[in-house]
Amino acid sequence: MSAMTGNDVEMQLEEEQLEGGGNNPKRCAACKYLRRRCAHDCVLAPYFPASHPHRYACVHRVFGTSNVARLLQSLPVEERGQAAESLAMEAQWRVGDPVYGCTGIINRLQEEILAAQCELARTRAQLDMAAAHGAQLQLQQQAPVPLAPPPRSPHPASDQHHVAVAQRQDEAPFLDPDEFLDLDAF
Repeated sequence: MSAMTGNDVEMQLEEEQLEGGGNNPKRCAACKYLRRRCAHDCVLAPYFPASHPHRYACVHRVFGTSNVARLLQSLPVEERGQAAESLAMEAQWRVGDPVYGCTGIINRLQEEILAAQCELARTRAQLDMAAAHGAQLQLQQQAPVPLAPPPRSPHPASDQHHVAVAQRQDEAPFLDPDEFLDLDAF
């Protein structure tokens, strides 16, 4: 065995760090989670840093490492960051709510939007009614209109079930429809 000099040890440490070996602090969360070396061309490293291990753990649990790596490799480099973020959010909500996942969040937000829109419509209607009421009061104060008394009935009050008869003798008697249909008196 040959003895290693200080320079050789430093070079070996640098190589291990580039390869992700040893206690490399530059390993990505995926490689740390899987307890493997992180290669310098690791497709997961830029999107799952070691500082967020829980984020990768959720993605791994829901989608699996090989599926995520294959998906990211199939995308253009400029779209990978957004895809990784989308996968992380979907996985986080799927772990939190295994049945509905992010769909449950979307439905809940849509219901909140609908409730807010209904409340806004009610508030606008109330404002319109208040404005109309205020305008009506303002018109009444400017020019008061006297109220006319209600029209009087041509029939006396004691004869509520009077049947109208034709004025001329040659015409047949007719029934007044208003009196005929007055069923409230019975």
